[in-house]
Amino acid sequence: MTTLARDVMTSDPACCTPGTSVDEVAKLMVQNDCGEIPVVDTQDHLIGVVTDRDIVCRVVAEGRNPIGHTVETCMTQPVVTVREDAPLDEVLKTMEEHQIRRVPVVADDGCCSGIISQADVAREGPEREVAELVREVSQETGRASW
Repeated sequence: MTTLARDVMTSDPACCTPGTSVDEVAKLMVQNDCGEIPVVDTQDHLIGVVTDRDIVCRVVAEGRNPIGHTVETCMTQPVVTVREDAPLDEVLKTMEEHQIRRVPVVADDGCCSGIISQADVAREGPEREVAELVREVSQETGRASW
């Protein structure tokens, strides 16, 4: 039996909107023990993500006040996603190709239904594939990862 994205994802992740303040998103990350929050529109369609790194590099390091800025000013777009029915090897390939540690999972209607992190893959995936994912995602590219 093939393992699918829906089998390893964390379901119903905390989400925010583009108008959510950066400090509120940081609080969501703490409350949910995560480093990425999907950004959704008014119909709950995934339109971006905001990571802890986005906040540090695009807000804090720029000397901007997180209370006075919204997610829209620092979120990553376009967002790389996988579908719920994507086989695990496709999920891993997507994460490796884009050198991302987390990938949102979308339902057929484009709504965010989950998120897959390296930790999720480590718990469920074959050891060799997990090691390859970590190696590929961690490679130096000579470019900023945001």
